Amino acid sequence: MLDKVEQKISGITKRGVIAEFKAFVNRGNVVDVAVAFVMGAAFKTVVDSFAGSADSPGILGGLIGAVFGGEQPDFSKKVLTVNGSAIPFGAFITASMNFLLVAMVLFMVVKVYNRVRDSLADGEEAATEATTNELLAEIRDELRQARGARTQGHEPSDQQPST
Repeated sequence: MLDKVEQKISGITKRGVIAEFKAFVNRGNVVDVAVAFVMGAAFKTVVDSFAGSADSPGILGGLIGAVFGGEQPDFSKKVLTVNGSAIPFGAFITASMNFLLVAMVLFMVVKVYNRVRDSLADGEEAATEATTNELLAEIRDELRQARGARTQGHEPSDQQPST
C-alpha cells in the first residue's frame, strides 16, 4: 500500500502545477525576489529617515525648516476638511515623496548596475572573441597540416594502411 502512495505522489510531482512550481523554485527566481524584498524593506527605513514619516519629519523636513526658517514642516498632519469629512492629503504627500525618492534611487542603482554589467561583458567579448580572419587562418593552418601529413605517407590513425 505504501508503494502505491509513493507512486501516486511521484506521478503528481512529475506533471502539472507541482512540477512547474518545483522548476520555478529551482531556477532561483524566488531567492532573488526574496532578497530584493528584504533589501527594499530595509531601504524603506533609510528613505523614511530622510524624507520623513508619520512620526517624524526626517532630514528633508529639517533641511526645509532650516532653509525657510521656523520649525520643521510636518506634512503628515495636514488635513483638508470638506463638509465635515477629513481628507489627509499631508500623509499622501509624505508617501508620494517617499515613493519618488525610492524610485529615483533604485533607478540610479539599476542604471549603474547595467552600465557596469555591459562594460564587463564588452571587455570579456573583446578579449575572448576571435575575429573571422583569425578563425579562417586557424582552419587553413589545420588543413595544411592534415594535407601535409597525408602527402608524407602518414595516414590518419582510424584508417587501415593498404597492403
